[in-house]
Amino acid sequence: MQDPLDERVVRRHHRPHEGLRHPVMPRVAPAPNRMWAALVAACGYVSVPPTGGDYPELPPVQWQAVGERGIRIDHRTHDHEVLGPYRGQPSGVVARGGKWEVHHNPHDARQIWIRLPDGELTEVPWIHRDHAHHPFNDRTWQYVITVTALRSDRDRYEADLADALDQLMRRAHTGHTTRVEHALLARGTPTRTPPPARRSAHEGREQGLGDVLPGRPGGDSLDELDDGLDESPLPESDTGEDDPDSPAPPYRGLGLYDAHEEALKW
Repeated sequence: MQDPLDERVVRRHHRPHEGLRHPVMPRVAPAPNRMWAALVAACGYVSVPPTGGDYPELPPVQWQAVGERGIRIDHRTHDHEVLGPYRGQPSGVVARGGKWEVHHNPHDARQIWIRLPDGELTEVPWIHRDHAHHPFNDRTWQYVITVTALRSDRDRYEADLADALDQLMRRAHTGHTTRVEHALLARGTPTRTPPPARRSAHEGREQGLGDVLPGRPGGDSLDELDDGLDESPLPESDTGEDDPDSPAPPYRGLGLYDAHEEALKW
């Protein structure tokens, strides 16, 4: 019922409304969305920062069943005592086959949020969250699945995945990961930074406030930014940094934050 209702509300806000009039266009009946945009442009608005309860609403949504042992997502079992009365029970959302609305953060898979009948989103942790002291994303989890031997025992296989993830994080923080693992955890591949263009001391004194681009006094044009870069080829390194199996620098983390702690700071 909710999805058709939301769709109807969206369509209604884009249709002309005879009860709305703009003083500049008195003969035109604007749509509610256009009228709202006109009023905001004239009066402005004050943005309200999200609270701790707003953040769980932002992650992607998927619909899952609540089994006797919790919620199963991609070889991870999420369980909590709050799910007790709802195990094996339908959610009442007929359009979704009785499944429950679940929000998951792709950049921190250690917990999910389920919408219970009271309308609130409740956090449900991964049963092996104690093994993951730092956030991990879907890419990292898929990598752990590829390097872990598959077992017929589902519980044992999930425990092996949690152990493999823990070992990967430990290697990352001690700097013993390979280049492939380091690039995976850093959510990007290592890149080389070109050295700055050389200039003389006399050029540096004369540029003053115009020192926007090395070697170009008074450089204030965006069209010429590329001209000031040193286009000389980078020297080849023989340290083995391009070798996928060579050691990587220590892992410093993803810099993700906890939604509730961030809301308290605001």
